[in-house]
Amino acid sequence: MSTEVRVPTLGESVSEATVATWFKKPGDKVEADEMLCELETDKVTVEVPSPAAGTMGDIVAAEGETVGVDALLATIEEGAGAKPKEEKPAKEEMSEEKSEAKSDKQTEKKSGGGGGSIDVMVPTLGESVSEATVSTWFKKAGDTVEADEMLCELETDKVSVEVPSPGAGTLSEILASEGDTVQAGGKLAVLSSGSDAGVAQAKDDKPAGGDQYQQPKAGAGSKDVEDAPSAKKAMAEAGLNPDQVTGTGKDGRIMKEDVAKAAKEGGAKADAPAPAAPKRAPSPASDASREERVKMTRLRQTIAKRLKDSQNTAAMLTTYNEVDMTEVMALRSEYKDEFLKKHGVKLGFMSFFTKACVHALKEVPEVNAEIDGTEIVYKNFVHMGIAAGTPTGLVVPVIRDADAMSFAEIEKAIAEKGAKARDGKLTMEEMQGGTFTISNGGVYGSLLSSPILNPPQSGILGMHKIQDRPMAIKGEVKIRPMMYLALSYDHRIVDGKGAVTFLVRVKEALEDPRRLLMDL
Repeated sequence: MSTEVRVPTLGESVSEATVATWFKKPGDKVEADEMLCELETDKVTVEVPSPAAGTMGDIVAAEGETVGVDALLATIEEGAGAKPKEEKPAKEEMSEEKSEAKSDKQTEKKSGGGGGSIDVMVPTLGESVSEATVSTWFKKAGDTVEADEMLCELETDKVSVEVPSPGAGTLSEILASEGDTVQAGGKLAVLSSGSDAGVAQAKDDKPAGGDQYQQPKAGAGSKDVEDAPSAKKAMAEAGLNPDQVTGTGKDGRIMKEDVAKAAKEGGAKADAPAPAAPKRAPSPASDASREERVKMTRLRQTIAKRLKDSQNTAAMLTTYNEVDMTEVMALRSEYKDEFLKKHGVKLGFMSFFTKACVHALKEVPEVNAEIDGTEIVYKNFVHMGIAAGTPTGLVVPVIRDADAMSFAEIEKAIAEKGAKARDGKLTMEEMQGGTFTISNGGVYGSLLSSPILNPPQSGILGMHKIQDRPMAIKGEVKIRPMMYLALSYDHRIVDGKGAVTFLVRVKEALEDPRRLLMDL
């Protein structure tokens, strides 16, 4: 009996990938969920796990081939019918010997001195996330650690992930240094336990302070790690050879971003003047000497890309209105102490705005819908995204089924998600699936702005600073606490009438909160 290995879903708007590396050969034994190969798209690298335990059968798509979503990659033979190993070219034999040598070394390490070793692996990073950057190590080689004690922190393009110790012992070897890119399921470090736990293992073939994760780069004739196809193309365009690029992929594999970095550094070196003796201070006239270059975090890169994609894709338009916050502020002031005493959470403005938006979305459902190809998907529920600023960038945790929540439940959910956002503890699932978003720029003092859509959503409400302004009320000038509201919407699905109606309904509900109780 055989099991098919197929190309997984590659992500939104991605329909094909290139087979970059096979980690297994026909005849190899594989375990369920063990990584078989790596695919590369124009956006991400995707590892393909084995769907079952057995023996590697035929490889249908060889390295370098382009495959579509759900295309057949290989087969896994189960039971006694597994295929024997076939003869392989010299390059594959070299990889096999390297793998066996590594296995022997690990066996020796585990059996030596009566102790054992535990691998510290990259945890599951979330849906559609295949790699992360090691941002911080809390321990160093030789440190004693307890079970579940935090060893390091990984940063993906969306969240930070802490890696706990899988057991008690000594951190004997760190394989991925700070700044290294690691794949989901990759090895981060080795933890020694037992009688050999007190001795940290040092790498004799690495210079002091060197990168412990990357393999020493071999010459072009001896390198047995296949570089990413996109990296090969980029090297050819930049006029670089593999010896000039430091690979950060698996086993030192060169990725496209490594080539870009090498080209940039090479250009800087070529442009820089030769150092003079004695060394002179930078010229005051040089702006470059007063600049600082800091690499963008993955989160910031993703924010930049998604916001620009939103502008390029949606027909985005913004309509404005203003709301008199007198009644909401009075109601909040009157009941805030009782609310806190009963529910254990403060009564804020966000629950009023969430309730008002839910009310308006029922009347104008297209603002709560999204476009999928040539179809409009109407959502009969409200998963409210609440934008939150963090030290590393803007994130949007989602309050699920906000339309079925009370004021207290909404406030508790917002407080919980806000705390997790500030601590970098939000999971992928907590930031996915939103149908509408509220962004409060007023906490930073913004008086008026045009928020950008959070795709694939079709609407986002921008809140702003509450400011006392003179208003004409029934022929008299009175000072009222006013707030500007901005609704950005996708004009492909939401007409101007619908957008204005939505914003007017939000305004009416906030200026007379009793309408929310009576569903008016």
